[in-house]
Amino acid sequence: MSLQQDFRNAMSKLAAAVNIVTTGGEAGTIGITATAVCSVTDSPATILVCVNRSSASNEIFKKNGRMCVNTCASEHQEMSMHFAGMTGLEMEERFALEGWNFNQHNVPVLEGALTTLEGHINDMKEVGTHTVFFLEIETITTQDKDALMYFDRQFKHLKAEVKVVQPA
Repeated sequence: MSLQQDFRNAMSKLAAAVNIVTTGGEAGTIGITATAVCSVTDSPATILVCVNRSSASNEIFKKNGRMCVNTCASEHQEMSMHFAGMTGLEMEERFALEGWNFNQHNVPVLEGALTTLEGHINDMKEVGTHTVFFLEIETITTQDKDALMYFDRQFKHLKAEVKVVQPA
């Protein structure tokens, strides 16, 4: 087995949140399912998103300069499969599905997502087969729900713990 295949197998063992990363603007409206999303710093609030350079969406993200990272709740498994290209739905059909709204910058935001992180791309770096986008966050929403994870090349559901707060 090659080092590249060993690396892919190792990465499949890293449990990751499932995200639908979207953009909208003059270059078009697109979205992809991604697990390569990571916190960078809280000052200024910045995350990174890795997108394959051979993906048609890569140039659209670059040209629009804005993204929304929609972290999927467990109820969004089918939606994430659509945006991963697993179901054959065209991009326009994907955004016609119930649950999509558009922010003031015309970027799609998924209603009911665990977290939405909206912002502008303030830097990018080409690394091997991918572009690493640094997204400076401007708007955040969160909800307490069960999470959708990807582990060992399968979708998994992670139950949210019910928090009981005792009176002081």
